[in-house]
Amino acid sequence: MLGVADGRESAVLQPSRPAALLAALLLHANSVVSAETLQRVIWGEDTPAQAKSALHSCVLRLRRLFAKYGISENAIEAVPGGYRITADAETLDLVEFRELLSRAYAEKAPESELALLRTALDLWHPPLLANVPSDLLHRDEVPRLHEEWLRAIERVFDLELAAGRHRQAVAEILQTARAHPLHERFTEQLMEALHRAGRRAEALAEYRKTKEHLAHHLGVDPGPSLQRLELAILRGDAETAAPTSSSDTPQVSRHAAKAGPASVGPPAAPARPSTRARPTPAPPAANGPAPAPGSPPPRPAGGDLPPAAPAAPSAEAPPADPGDQAPISGARVLDRLVGAGLLEEGPRGHYRIHELLRAFARAAAAEGVGARTGGRTPHPPSRPGAAELHPTEA
Repeated sequence: MLGVADGRESAVLQPSRPAALLAALLLHANSVVSAETLQRVIWGEDTPAQAKSALHSCVLRLRRLFAKYGISENAIEAVPGGYRITADAETLDLVEFRELLSRAYAEKAPESELALLRTALDLWHPPLLANVPSDLLHRDEVPRLHEEWLRAIERVFDLELAAGRHRQAVAEILQTARAHPLHERFTEQLMEALHRAGRRAEALAEYRKTKEHLAHHLGVDPGPSLQRLELAILRGDAETAAPTSSSDTPQVSRHAAKAGPASVGPPAAPARPSTRARPTPAPPAANGPAPAPGSPPPRPAGGDLPPAAPAAPSAEAPPADPGDQAPISGARVLDRLVGAGLLEEGPRGHYRIHELLRAFARAAAAEGVGARTGGRTPHPPSRPGAAELHPTEA
């Protein structure tokens, strides 16, 4: 709330044109604000014909208010083209806030940085400029100030989590995340704090709440960073959360974790096949000599997969299932999964996936597919195959 204080008492300004004028000058302290900008701040786009004289009257009213609280009348300077107000960290808390942030971000010791950030955030008493009647300021200036606050509070939570105080930070992060449900970074920090505190189910529940909220209000899914965090928690990733026992982690998640822990940075590049040349044996002649007894069978051109033709069954090994050799159709797989209740088909060929199956599908996409088809590409199915499913369809 915009107000004036003299060290003994303070007065919150009433919503008025002088309050809008003072807010515009303070938001650009030590800089010249043009008369045209100040007129738009006070009256919007419908500037009256006598706006210039009315602006001068607002300045005189502010100077009289300053004199009442022992502030020099020269604090508001009339300069060519507009007005300027002089302020520093001792006279304007916004300047003090920004100076504290600059010192904090330059600090190398985490605890010292955290103390400076906490001191800066203590200067905030929302709602911001609620007594300033200016659509222009609330549209252009207030969001910019709010971003400065968001950056500072995010950094505070990061430092608390890095210091291992996840249990103590849960309550504060939860309150902030609830107040900013569309700010996904707070949800990430809340999920991290909950999981590190041993509250894995609650962490996953927060992801589902955020996903439903985003879908209902914006029609979008959580961002990639939040999705990676959810998958890491499902895996029991040590880098993201406190170690969990193997009994708490599904078998499919432990298998998927072989690819390595999820990174909190940008997603890793997809795995690429080796470009190393391999010798390709010539196919045997139709009436050529048979291989020598005990010699290994020729390797196929596709790599290390067994030949397509199955060996004759023996007493030691059961006959191979012919279905294991045939290419698998994506449409056939989807039909089986829908019939088993693991997929629910939606409009336009989209599917909702069971939670455990979704974790496996993501891990399979990260590790690569095609082992069952020997690297061959089957005919395009009539519906999207598993590799074409959007990772956020669950």
